[in-house]
Amino acid sequence: MTSQTNQPLYAARTPIFPRRVNGFFRRFKWWIMAVTLGIYYLTPWLRWDRGVSLPDQAVLIDLANRRFYFLWIEIWPHEFYFVAGLLIMAGLGLFLFTSALGRVWCGYTCPQTVWTDLFLLVERWIEGDRNARLRLHKATWDVRKWRLRLTKWAVWLMIAVATGGAWVFYFTDAPTLLRDLLSFDSHPAAYITIAILTATTFIFGGFLREQVCIYMCPWPRIQAAMMDPDTITVAYRDWRGEPRGKGNVKNRKAAEAQKAVAEAQAAGAGVARYAGTPYPGKEAQPATPPKLDIANEHGDCIDCMACVNVCPMGIDIRNGQQMECITCALCIDACDDVMARIGKPRGLIDYLALSDEPAERAGAAPKPLWRHILRPRTILYTVMWLLVGVGLLYALFIRSDIELTVSPVRNPTFVVLSDGDVRNIYDVRLRNKAGEERVFRLSLSSDALMRIALEGSDNLNVAVPADTTVLQRVYVTARAGDPAASADSTALRLWVEDVTAQIRASKATTFNGRGAQ
Repeated sequence: MTSQTNQPLYAARTPIFPRRVNGFFRRFKWWIMAVTLGIYYLTPWLRWDRGVSLPDQAVLIDLANRRFYFLWIEIWPHEFYFVAGLLIMAGLGLFLFTSALGRVWCGYTCPQTVWTDLFLLVERWIEGDRNARLRLHKATWDVRKWRLRLTKWAVWLMIAVATGGAWVFYFTDAPTLLRDLLSFDSHPAAYITIAILTATTFIFGGFLREQVCIYMCPWPRIQAAMMDPDTITVAYRDWRGEPRGKGNVKNRKAAEAQKAVAEAQAAGAGVARYAGTPYPGKEAQPATPPKLDIANEHGDCIDCMACVNVCPMGIDIRNGQQMECITCALCIDACDDVMARIGKPRGLIDYLALSDEPAERAGAAPKPLWRHILRPRTILYTVMWLLVGVGLLYALFIRSDIELTVSPVRNPTFVVLSDGDVRNIYDVRLRNKAGEERVFRLSLSSDALMRIALEGSDNLNVAVPADTTVLQRVYVTARAGDPAASADSTALRLWVEDVTAQIRASKATTFNGRGAQ
């Protein structure tokens, strides 16, 4: 079940024309393709009311204002740990699924796979199935070939433009950007981004296809470190299929014919009929049953090449595990269809664990699926994934609509006033995450008696516009006789309170006295 053949670092591309196949996994891939493409193209057009002063696009990466909006969640620059946490969860999830189910990401949801599937669908729709495309590929460039190829490339180009266009809609208001794009009033960066993504989608999905997976993507080489013999992956049961050949079909038909003859003779009939209708012209012939070729017994594989002809990577899964295999399972559908037609059980090519090979070869049942899925490696990935997820949820639910950061001015660390009082200066950044303007009141808590004052204001209130950060300079003064004025440093805490919503937030800092000299 494993391949040990040496391969060159690079091989010139030979065009692959996968044959159409029907089956459970093909239908599953169609559903996943529809869902993923639907999410990608439609998400920028979903609206979400956040208030008058905030954008109403449900998912928006606002680079100009350094914000990330996801439904009701707004991520500020200092909260990038949320994005980092989501990326970590995505990575751990990929490790988990690869360890348990092999390259399911590559076979079903990778953008290269999804868009290549879409481009193949268009190609099959315009040029026909495998044999028709093969003939067209070998044909000279006449009017028909030019017409079919130009039609196909035109549809590919429209898909590529839509793909590049959908991407830029994530970075600004989609309806506004679409209007500006059509009237050529948009920023040049938008046109350049669309042009680059259009070109890469057109070339990668239309012409490079499996070359991207084999030579450009590092994931096939990385994922091998996460798989082991208990990983469920697409494989060929060679102990059941070998030696391959069409002899087993002849033997089956001969056996069926022998059975039909025996049944007819037992019923007193003067003629024998071949079982089934594989040879309609021989339905009624004198009973001369074909001989069963016991010495030339074959396995279940009839070497029909169906699994090879449907493979988008152009490999033969019967040669064992290969880096090129993306476990898309189309070979399973093709083989199951053939097995059904020759009267054999499905599963000659199937999702299975390589560790089950000895048991299956001996005729025993494989281990239950859950024993392959639940093992220390997958449990560890699951626990790590959950820990990060719970941590992000906890941080999300305890975050406040108001925040502040306090930066003491260090040059000088303190100032001695003419009356002997000691003053420290702080730069306080007040963040209003709400969709309307709010008034914040600043206050101070400390064991020492100190006064607080705001630069440019007679009171302690600061108006902060919606979704904005305001920098406010704050003075804290300790009287000459207070212990804080003569100590090295004294702990204190600055508070900010929304006077309307009664929401509070605070930040700890220190007060430097004359002892710090």
